[in-house]
Amino acid sequence: MKQYLCIWMFTLATTLFATIASAQADDTKKDGEESDKPTQEQLIKNLEKTLTGSKLIGQFTVTGKDDKPPAKEEYVITLAQKVPEGDLWLIKAKFNNQTYPIPLEIKWAGDTPIITLTNLTIGNQKYSSRVVIYEGRYAGTWQHNEVGGHLFGTIERAEDTKKVEK
Repeated sequence: MKQYLCIWMFTLATTLFATIASAQADDTKKDGEESDKPTQEQLIKNLEKTLTGSKLIGQFTVTGKDDKPPAKEEYVITLAQKVPEGDLWLIKAKFNNQTYPIPLEIKWAGDTPIITLTNLTIGNQKYSSRVVIYEGRYAGTWQHNEVGGHLFGTIERAEDTKKVEK
């Protein structure tokens, strides 16, 4: 089970940084009214603000282990920062009393961020995941070599943001 917890921690940290770009837009315009739809720049700033100093509290499952309840985990995101080029982000996640810098891509489906990680190699291990972030929650899939499953949870402010290391 510890192996799966480590997988979950890494996957969640790399993908989850999972939360709300909580600027929801009303796509319908009334005659003569401007749309309240946020710009892409606003969505990015909102996501950076939401994830930096956040705590992801969730659970994960392992495909094929249906007889076991989901395992619980939580992580602190100390920094979420969009890299100037493309869809790349730098996420600094703290787990196991250590902070790890993790480069990953965040794609957008309208106003909804989707964290993508494809075959990130660490040592001889490969990690992949897809995580949707919306209104303070995240949900997605993870893969670590031949083992995979689902993950889901909530994103909250870290209890003491002054203690969150950057």
